[in-house]
Amino acid sequence: MEHQVRIDKWLWAVRLFKTRSQATEACRKGRVMVDKVQVKPSRMIKLGDIVQIKKSPITYSFKVLGLIEKRVGAKLVAEHMLDVTPKEELDILETQKHMFILQRDRGTGRPTKKERRDLDDFFETDEHDWEADWDF
Repeated sequence: MEHQVRIDKWLWAVRLFKTRSQATEACRKGRVMVDKVQVKPSRMIKLGDIVQIKKSPITYSFKVLGLIEKRVGAKLVAEHMLDVTPKEELDILETQKHMFILQRDRGTGRPTKKERRDLDDFFETDEHDWEADWDF
């Protein structure tokens, strides 16, 4: 086992992202932090680091217990990370789920295209990369 691993490889290996490209993109957009510092995809992590991932509406926190580069089965993930997300953050997620459920009348079926767009606009995080828009 190695002493350090790239953060994007580790995030993919412990199944926090479906693809390594998604993990890399999250790092580039500033959604991944190690010990409360935003990191680039090439950042090396070590045992004991606290990795935080911003996924709207909360920030998840994980402690690094094992360093791996190859993706492992879901049952083995617990050996390599520990979820240390504060309960307050998880309560926010639960509250938001209940708010969404309460908005729909029972039996009305799935939302129309317009309702879906309105819901997406309401819950959408600012995914736009403003730095890429500048013309120098």
